[in-house]
Amino acid sequence: MTRTLLHVGCGPQRKSSTSPGFQSDDWQELRLDIDARVEPDLIGTMTNMSAVADASIDAIYSSHNIEHLYPHEVPLALAEFRRVLKPDGFAIITCPDLQSVCALVAKGQLTDPAYISPAGPISPLDILYGLRTSMAQGNLYMSHRCGFTDKTMNDTLRAAGFPIVASVARPESYDIWAIASNSPRDEDEIRALASQYFRL
Repeated sequence: MTRTLLHVGCGPQRKSSTSPGFQSDDWQELRLDIDARVEPDLIGTMTNMSAVADASIDAIYSSHNIEHLYPHEVPLALAEFRRVLKPDGFAIITCPDLQSVCALVAKGQLTDPAYISPAGPISPLDILYGLRTSMAQGNLYMSHRCGFTDKTMNDTLRAAGFPIVASVARPESYDIWAIASNSPRDEDEIRALASQYFRL
């Protein structure tokens, strides 16, 4: 049975860049982005996915998008996630881990490279506020307007109404991976899903 993966804020990326669990032919990708230049299947924002029908999506993959929202927009986006997900659907969300990033800032390393990406050196300043090189070229979609720690990500997803959430912070990678189920699941089931769909 084919299932539908909504790749939210896909940018130029495709299903192959998501996580191992989505790589099978069982998953059909539907790409949604605010930027028409990346040629998504649907143009929209996390806070307005009106192009996506209610309860039509089996899973959402949202990598490094949620931090681009203003704090007051986050509940709106998560409500949209819950609306488009099927009752047994789930969302995979990744974002920067501000706790590990701020540890570098506290050491006085705000503009020192934290790691080297395909786009070049990435500093804590880039992780906190958005990739400066992209913004300097006019892509202000890359600016960051909010942020999370592992605890606040969990709290935010539960406050949005997801019955069960699991997450992990990766200090060595300065990121958080979270899974939020649209229906109740037991701890063993949510952890099994996380191990399948997290790219750790």
